[in-house]
Amino acid sequence: MVSLILFGLFVVLLAVNVPIGVALGLASMAALGYGGLVDSSYLAQSLVTSIDSFPLMAVPFFILAGDLMGHGGISRRLLDVGDIFFGRFTGGLALVAVATCMFFAAISGSGPATVAAIGGVLFPAMAKRGYDQRFSVGLVASAGCIGVIIPPSIPMVIYATSSGTSVSSMFLAGIIPGLLIGAVLMAVAFLISKKQGFHGSPRRYTGREAFHIFWDAKWALLVPVIILGGIYGGVFTPTEAAAVAVVYGLFVGLFIYRDLKLRDVYKVFAHSALTTATIMIIVGAATVFGRVLAIEGIPAMLANNIMSITQNTILVLLLINLLLLLIGCFMETLAAIIILTPILLPVVTKLGVDPVHFGILMIVNLAIGMVTPPLGMNLFVGSRVGRISLEGASRGALPFLFAMIALLVVLTYVPQISLLLGGLGE
Repeated sequence: MVSLILFGLFVVLLAVNVPIGVALGLASMAALGYGGLVDSSYLAQSLVTSIDSFPLMAVPFFILAGDLMGHGGISRRLLDVGDIFFGRFTGGLALVAVATCMFFAAISGSGPATVAAIGGVLFPAMAKRGYDQRFSVGLVASAGCIGVIIPPSIPMVIYATSSGTSVSSMFLAGIIPGLLIGAVLMAVAFLISKKQGFHGSPRRYTGREAFHIFWDAKWALLVPVIILGGIYGGVFTPTEAAAVAVVYGLFVGLFIYRDLKLRDVYKVFAHSALTTATIMIIVGAATVFGRVLAIEGIPAMLANNIMSITQNTILVLLLINLLLLLIGCFMETLAAIIILTPILLPVVTKLGVDPVHFGILMIVNLAIGMVTPPLGMNLFVGSRVGRISLEGASRGALPFLFAMIALLVVLTYVPQISLLLGGLGE
């Protein structure tokens, strides 16, 4: 009965558009109250203890760093660099969009932040060159998924905290899958551009012009080197790297590029604070929800039920992928990770699946959920920035969505792709 109250009330609250963090908290409170499982103060205590974690301190810093760099002119300079390499090819701006999203992913750690930063600069330019707006928004929304796969990644920090794996291992494991997703999206964008007649830019850069653009963008290009090089070089932890990224982004935006004005700093800090507060409420409430599940023994029961159906690793991973793709359509990424990790991780580890590999599968699945309605956050951000309907953005994203699902199958059954670098962080 407690489980019925927990899940039933949660589904009802979501159906009436209650914010997911509030829905998780209310459902947990009702289940705890009905079952009398623990003291009434347990909910309040758990909300505090669940976010009292050193790795989780990286989340607000990465959010703020991404906002500062998005407003500080870094995204625009990255686009200029991308145009040198890809602008002249068929669908040049589409290729630039994906390449820049991949590079910005190594800065922000957030899918929606990547879409907002790149789309705000790129959509008007693509419209001027005759690109279909649905194609443009669908492409950038899909490429924004790379923002949570290529490190640093906020969902990876959450998964590492929930599963007890190393943040550094997760970051390393995400590099190759992220690059592969970017390559696949570029291939699909090229084919569509060729079919639709989206031509490249006629401009050809001289060596001097290219050098000037690279020199102007050097501070932007150094960001991933500082963040990831510092982490893997043992100079600082991922949490400390996030704080360094904030200071670096603030300094470059204010004093070097000067695109970030003092009057805008407050707005950037306020926006980051609101985003952080929303995420932390979801993290805290989802942790309580997960602890209620653990008290009820649901993870162990579900694991036993799955193992009783089949112990074939291929079938189990296929079922889990389908489950995660479905959940990604309806549940926020961070909440899904916190709730599902303690349920699904014991199942796959019994079958010999590496926790780091499973973490990549979970994050890629839920990243794909960012471009699947009705909850797809990247689609919402992209449609708002590109000023088109959510339906139009969804239709534009379909070919890229299918391509990412196809690559997900490859990542699932070829664990070496994730573990080639992921094993180095252990």
